[in-house]
Amino acid sequence: MSSCPELLDGIESEEHVVQLYGTDDRLLTQNVGRFLSEGLKRGDGILVIATLQHRSTLRRRLIEDASYSSAVLEGRLVFLDAEVTLSRLIRDGVPDPRLFHALVGETLAGVRNRAVQSGVRAYGEMVGLLWKAGAHEAAAQLEQMWNQTLRNSEASLFCAYPIDVLGPDFQSEKVDELLCSHTHLLPLNPGLEEALDRAMHEVLGPRLENLRESIRANHRPAWGKVPPAEALVLWLRNNLPGTADQILARAREYYQAHV
Repeated sequence: MSSCPELLDGIESEEHVVQLYGTDDRLLTQNVGRFLSEGLKRGDGILVIATLQHRSTLRRRLIEDASYSSAVLEGRLVFLDAEVTLSRLIRDGVPDPRLFHALVGETLAGVRNRAVQSGVRAYGEMVGLLWKAGAHEAAAQLEQMWNQTLRNSEASLFCAYPIDVLGPDFQSEKVDELLCSHTHLLPLNPGLEEALDRAMHEVLGPRLENLRESIRANHRPAWGKVPPAEALVLWLRNNLPGTADQILARAREYYQAHV
């Protein structure tokens, strides 16, 4: 698997990546900033649908690029408010495909038409807002609308969910559909794998060596590409439910001490 910077810099049209960030959004804004900055450098059209806090953070990063002002004035860099946009395309609690096309699809086409190059990079947080509100099925429907729009559009998409990888929401039965909607799950910092290994040694002791083969042989469903550390968390939740919470709580302590 490519490293995260390589993937974000060279992302292809129709690729659909996702970042899970819990309560700490520092890595999220760093990765999104890189994804969008590279688009500016290439002359891509850019659409950002984000919360006020994240729009402010991303603007501060993008404004450092010499082409920022011209991109905004020419309409090839567009910011939309995630809450407002979401409220306009929801009907009876679910996203309406016609409204999505009118509000998001047309805006995406507009930034593409005004781009220096033919590509488009989009960043969206509406699915994360739905997930946070407990509307998981609506989030899945919105992801499918995005994927239909991405087909043959020369666009790539970066999504974000406020899901803690070490918390109870990150387990197969809850995130299977989410992962199936994306081509790549972006990793947390490299220290997560080391933190998990240390915690597993301490909690499992000699049992760990007997489990190594099962972990290596783990076969996942047809998800997007899942990094090794995140795949290991899912394996622990699926296969060691009695001790997974203890391992992950200890791994969280070690991980947070190094980020």
